Amino acid sequence: MSLKEQLFNDLKTAMKEKDSLKKEVIQIVRAGVLQIEKDNKIENLDDDSVLSVISKEIKKINDVMPDFEKAGRQDLVDEANKKIELLKAYLPEQLSEAEIEEIVAETIKEVAAQSIRDMGKVMGSVTAKTKGKADNKLVSTIVKKLLNNL
Repeated sequence: MSLKEQLFNDLKTAMKEKDSLKKEVIQIVRAGVLQIEKDNKIENLDDDSVLSVISKEIKKINDVMPDFEKAGRQDLVDEANKKIELLKAYLPEQLSEAEIEEIVAETIKEVAAQSIRDMGKVMGSVTAKTKGKADNKLVSTIVKKLLNNL
């Protein structure tokens, strides 16, 4: 079963169970998927592209969290955390920091990076290897750290 089909089935389940939060989250992701399909005239979006949509939604939620915290709206922070947990259930298992460091170290050797100026080359290769399995912000931090230690 594709990820898109799984989302549709989970949406039906959420509607039957009257789980409004889960329903809302899945509808947002499905809307993103349908928009990409419509824009690119694609019949059925592949799982990697669906994962990309889910990752973007998680990033959007994470971006507004500091605003909720500043405003003292703990209710919105809690809701955002629940949404993130629901979305993370669709992502593959995330890599640990140690695993990411290992991938970055290998990639630095592969592309023969010399300094921080080679960050673009390293990031391009690493993001392809960790797509959907690691937060790009964390990957970027690790790449900078390892390149600065060269």
